[in-house]
Amino acid sequence: MKKLISFIFIIVLVYEVYTIFIKSTSFSEPQVSFKYDKGTMSINDLGDSLVIHHIIREKYSFTLLAPLFDIEHKTKSGQFLVKKNSNLFSILRMLRNNQQPIVKFVLNKVRTRAELSKLVANTFTTDSTQAALFFNSNDSLARFDIDTTQLLTLFIPNTYEFYWSTSIPKLLLKMKEAQSQFWLQHNRSKKANQIGMTSQQVYTLASIVEEETNNDSDKILIASVYQNRIKKNMPLQACPTIKYAMQDFTLTRIYEKYLTNPSPYNTYKNTGLPPGPICTPSPNTIDLVLNAPNTEYLYFVAKADFSGYHHFSKTYEEHNQYAKEYQKKLDEYQANKKLKAD
Repeated sequence: MKKLISFIFIIVLVYEVYTIFIKSTSFSEPQVSFKYDKGTMSINDLGDSLVIHHIIREKYSFTLLAPLFDIEHKTKSGQFLVKKNSNLFSILRMLRNNQQPIVKFVLNKVRTRAELSKLVANTFTTDSTQAALFFNSNDSLARFDIDTTQLLTLFIPNTYEFYWSTSIPKLLLKMKEAQSQFWLQHNRSKKANQIGMTSQQVYTLASIVEEETNNDSDKILIASVYQNRIKKNMPLQACPTIKYAMQDFTLTRIYEKYLTNPSPYNTYKNTGLPPGPICTPSPNTIDLVLNAPNTEYLYFVAKADFSGYHHFSKTYEEHNQYAKEYQKKLDEYQANKKLKAD
């Protein structure tokens, strides 16, 4: 009987040594991820989760050793990645050291705080409701020297790397650092001062230019037109700001009835720039605004061939001629479209 007990003890000991120091996982994939929520999961719950994901074979050893690694106090909420054939010791050490996987925060063009909230929720542990509450609170944003109207200026489109569990304050802190570096590079801040604008004003103007066209050759001239209008205290009369004011980005044609919208983003009613950006412009568009040439252009309108390019004019008479040509072609196009639909 004693020999049997000794034999069983040795088997158990060998098994424990094997799982602790050699191999604990039993999944077939190259790697498996699991989430740990410190606020809702106990060490026992975490052990159950690891068993369910086939990361450990049984939770007794895990719950026994977890206190030695102080998992309960040192491990933060987040997502962890375990490679095939990992042992329990390495898993415990990973948890204790909070070795979480890196996620890519891919920031392209977003137009609203709601869109930004969804992007953050799709990348990090924070849900869109929490993100929206933070982004819509001037009190929350005050520590970053920003308010809700200027929030997007912190976000320079690029691909950034973060821990999956990064909080919104840490995200904004890194965005603010990236923003500062961006404006210091290539004399951008100096160029903004030379054209009599702050970096936030350049960003806002670039956001309008971004929404006007995809063609760089036109963007730089459109930037020149708007800068000339600002200098002459003329309304920008930028159609993209009407779409933003109405929060309807599907509009393909701006009718006169839309121009009475009381929004401060209506640049037909208000002179100067709107209160803040209407999207996150690309770094390239920002640079085009900073490097816009000195011209006498005050007007532009899309070409009647629907090429996506524009006619630029110094006088309203010339502009009006081009505008009539475009409106005529647009009316014909829409009439033909309706005829085909019927």
